Amino acid sequence: MKIGIVGSRVYENKIKMKEFIFELKEKFGEKLEIVSGGQKNGADGHAKKISNELDVNYVEFPPAHYPHNQYCKLPSSRYGKQYYVGNFFARNTQIAEYSDMVVGFIPEGVKSNGTRHTLGQAEKLNKKVLIIN
Repeated sequence: MKIGIVGSRVYENKIKMKEFIFELKEKFGEKLEIVSGGQKNGADGHAKKISNELDVNYVEFPPAHYPHNQYCKLPSSRYGKQYYVGNFFARNTQIAEYSDMVVGFIPEGVKSNGTRHTLGQAEKLNKKVLIIN
């Protein structure tokens, strides 16, 4: 089960996210794969760190202008490109397409346009979406 975890760059409730990922691991075991977008701060960064702490399979789809790393699902030739704001939207679509379900971690009162875009892309693909505050 590929679960996309995306969210605000200001999301800080690590305990809630860790409990969520732990429950997923209990339910899906080795079949679980956490998918995220490669941001260092907020929900993406927490998803990466917690997945690694809990020994859960983890992959990411950073924007094309980011460098390739060991967690990138796409080949290295897809990274290190020139900055273009559309790279973020393309990344959001890749996460939605690859994931079976997408979960957005958004604190109350935070707009989080990129997260909402990813969730919208998932909905267009008839994927289950969930928002956690």
